[in-house]
Amino acid sequence: MAENREVTIYDIAKHLNISAATVSRGLNNNPAVSKNTRKRIAEAALKLGYQSNTFASSLRSKSTHTLGVLVPRLNSHFMSSVLAGMEKAANKHGYNLIIAQSLEEAQNEKLNADTMFNKRVDGLLISLSYDTRTLDHLEPFFKRNIPVVFFDRVHPHASSISVVINNYDAAYKVTSHLIEQGCRRIMHLGGNVLRNVYKDRFDGYRQALKDHDLPFQEKWHWVSALSEEDGTAAASHILDMPASKRPDAVFSANDTSAVYCMMALKAAGFHIPDDIAFAGFNNDPISKVIEPNLTTVDYSGETMGDIAVNNLINHLKGVSNLFSTNSITLRANLIIRASSLKGSRQ
Repeated sequence: MAENREVTIYDIAKHLNISAATVSRGLNNNPAVSKNTRKRIAEAALKLGYQSNTFASSLRSKSTHTLGVLVPRLNSHFMSSVLAGMEKAANKHGYNLIIAQSLEEAQNEKLNADTMFNKRVDGLLISLSYDTRTLDHLEPFFKRNIPVVFFDRVHPHASSISVVINNYDAAYKVTSHLIEQGCRRIMHLGGNVLRNVYKDRFDGYRQALKDHDLPFQEKWHWVSALSEEDGTAAASHILDMPASKRPDAVFSANDTSAVYCMMALKAAGFHIPDDIAFAGFNNDPISKVIEPNLTTVDYSGETMGDIAVNNLINHLKGVSNLFSTNSITLRANLIIRASSLKGSRQ
C-alpha cells in the first residue's frame, strides 16, 4: 500500500477477507454484524490507520452533528462558563462544537460565520461583536433554514431566538441600591449601545435616576470597550474633574472595568466606598479578589450555554419548535458587597 494513500473500507475488507459492505456495517455498529466480527473490523481499522470519512457521511445524512459557536472573546470568565455549559450539553446529545472568536470585530465575525456555513454546521450559536451593525452575514443560514440562536449579545430576528437576562432590570436594581446608600452623583461606565446588553444596562441606570428624581448628566456616562485600560482611563477622567463635581458612585457594565477603575482611584488616595462607591456586573472571580469586594450582578453563563444548546438540538431533532418563542430570559441576582455599602443615607 502506498505510504501516503488514505486507507479505505476496501483495504480493511481485503485484510480480513470479508466484504466491504460488512466492513461498512461493522464500523457503524450494525447489529446485523456479529460482535466478534465488529471487534475484528475495529482492530483492523486501528492497525491500518483507517479514518472515517465524516464529510461524506454527513453529505448522505444531511447532518454533521456539529454546531458553530461565535463569541466576541474567549478570554472572558463569563464566556468560558457559557462554553462549558455548551460543551456539556452538546456532548450529551452526541454533537461537536466548532468555536471561533470575533475579537470584537464585525469583519472577523463575518469571516467566521462564512467558515461555519461552509463547514455545514447544523446550527449556529452567536454572541455578537462590539461593532456588528447588521445581520447580513447570517442571511445564508436563514435562507437555508439553518437554525440560529443568539445568546447574551443578541439581535431580534424572526428566524431565531435569543437567550438573555433582563439587563434593564438588573441595572435598575444596581443603581437603586447605590441611591439607597446615599449616592447622588452616579457615573456609569458603559459599552457600545449598539449591543443590547449595554443599551439595556444604560437604560435601566437612567430610569432608576429618573424614578429617584436625580438628573442624568452626559459627563457621567463613560463609553468604552470596558477593558482594563478603559477602567484606568475612567479613573483618570474622574481625577480630572473638580473635587466637588466628582461622582460619589460608579456603576460599571462589567466587573473588569470597575475593578481597574477602583485600583487606580485607591492608588490616588481614595477610600472605597466612603469617597466613592462601586458596583459592577457579571460576578467575575476578580470581583471577590479586589478589596473591598465588588458589588455585582450574578447570572450563570453555564446555564445560558446549556439552555441555548439544548433548545437548538431539540429543534434539530424535532422535539420542539425553536421559533415558538422570541426569547428566553434567565434569572440575574444583585450581590451586595462592601464596595457599595456606605452604611448611611446622606
